[in-house]
Amino acid sequence: MKTLTLKKSRILSLLSATTLVTMMVVAVPTAAHAAAPACDGGKAINTCGGATSDGAPYVMKVPGNFNGTVVLYSHGYRPNVNVPAGIPGYGGYIVNNTPQPGPLPGGKDTSVITYLLSNGFAVVGSGFARQGWNLDSAIATNVELIGVFKAQFPTTRKVAAWGDSLGGAITQHLAENHPDLVDAVAPMCVADNISAELTAAGDFLWGVKVLFDPSIKGGNYSAGAAGYGEAMGDLVKFFTVIGKLQAGISSGAWPDTSSATGKALAAAGVPSRSALLLLGLMAGLPTQSAHFDSISGPPGPLKLTFPLAVSPALAILENGANAGALAILATHDVEQQAGGAVFDNTKTDYAARVANEKVVFNAALLGNTVINALLGALNAANPGAPRAVGSPAAMAKMALLHTNVGKINVPTIFMTGVADPITPAGATQRLVNAYADQYAAAKAEAYVNYKKTLSYTSPMKKVLTLWSTTPASYTTFDAITGLPITSTAAAPGTNHCNFTAAQYLVVAKNLVSAANTGAFLSGSSIRTLVRKAKNLSIDPDFNAPLMKFYE
Repeated sequence: MKTLTLKKSRILSLLSATTLVTMMVVAVPTAAHAAAPACDGGKAINTCGGATSDGAPYVMKVPGNFNGTVVLYSHGYRPNVNVPAGIPGYGGYIVNNTPQPGPLPGGKDTSVITYLLSNGFAVVGSGFARQGWNLDSAIATNVELIGVFKAQFPTTRKVAAWGDSLGGAITQHLAENHPDLVDAVAPMCVADNISAELTAAGDFLWGVKVLFDPSIKGGNYSAGAAGYGEAMGDLVKFFTVIGKLQAGISSGAWPDTSSATGKALAAAGVPSRSALLLLGLMAGLPTQSAHFDSISGPPGPLKLTFPLAVSPALAILENGANAGALAILATHDVEQQAGGAVFDNTKTDYAARVANEKVVFNAALLGNTVINALLGALNAANPGAPRAVGSPAAMAKMALLHTNVGKINVPTIFMTGVADPITPAGATQRLVNAYADQYAAAKAEAYVNYKKTLSYTSPMKKVLTLWSTTPASYTTFDAITGLPITSTAAAPGTNHCNFTAAQYLVVAKNLVSAANTGAFLSGSSIRTLVRKAKNLSIDPDFNAPLMKFYE
């Protein structure tokens, strides 16, 4: 798989976008009726392939000792367009239709799939009929695929489902709306609803456009080939300006493409890194990233000032590279589906968005004078910061795309990184909060029944939440130059769906247990698995901030 990286500088090399765009897929021709799967009849592993009636390719792997439980995997967001090789940071992505039957840690590791197969569980996954934001389409595919599998393997007794990112949202939808088809689910690094996701990414991209390069279109793309060209052009401009911000992090220099508003801020002495940090905060991006913990500093005079003044901006730069790419690709995708502009910030109060953060990050933002200048520049009253205006008809059509409410019908396992920049931990927290209300209502109902029958049955808890946590500190520095090292692997808990095989196995073992028994593994067993997997927490008191959309 390709990676999304900008050319390295002495300060920073940006993160891999395999975290955002794992594989690309093209739609295959729609078939009127799905044919039966073609199987190779393997004794150890019987591998079957085919396509559902909507043309979505799938793969099934069934071990010779099949125990009757199949595990359905839904892959994450894959852009629905090719990305030309000349665009900075990409190297070229070609859309393909490869189905995926399970998670692949690091992009290649098949050990989780192998574990399931070796223990008698079948695995199945689809490439889906369309890519991009495809939740409604993917659900129809998965519902049919479950039926196809059961028809081919009639000894199937239980169905477990899991997925990453958009695949997590697909999995949650399946459990909310088709609980009769699944016995347990695991939505991992789950995407929030489309409005929340596009608001977070769109807020950051809008800020980059307004301050650093007003030639970025940022949405309201034309139809057809013209709009595709505009979106690809935006990717070029966005990553170009990210590179310029990268180069000016230490000095505070502004990109030469900055708007009149940006240049006025620069002339007033506002460093670009403070502006960049504010944009990240108002979008709700984490201030910990793949290589920056916002705690560590190099030995010497910068040991204290680096984590206070520079590290948060570097974290936003890494996380913002993912957010901006998502904003362009997903906005273009959803606009094509909805028929017009879907991002609208005409009523957004960015000052209110950062009411708490401007206190916490006051030093990094260089104090109230700079903060007020930045918020004034981004205020709707400033003609130099024109707001994005959405199409009412398109936004109404987007609202018809499926949304998850958080209803828990079957045993459910959540896992997410606390500093995921694409599907923030707050997306999972929203579902956890919804279940807390649901569980409280179930307990209240049980108490009402107790008063009638004098027999109390406590409702069974159906949610297990695993938080992938960051180390206490992880930023490292070159011993000679004192500059941060960014060539190492992303820290746990950061990047998008950045899970190890050991962490996935914690989910897998609880998933198949819950599918077959209705309960997760025992508390002591879970704690042992979590401890051995490392950088996982089941702390019930952890509470991630919700996405800014909900404020």
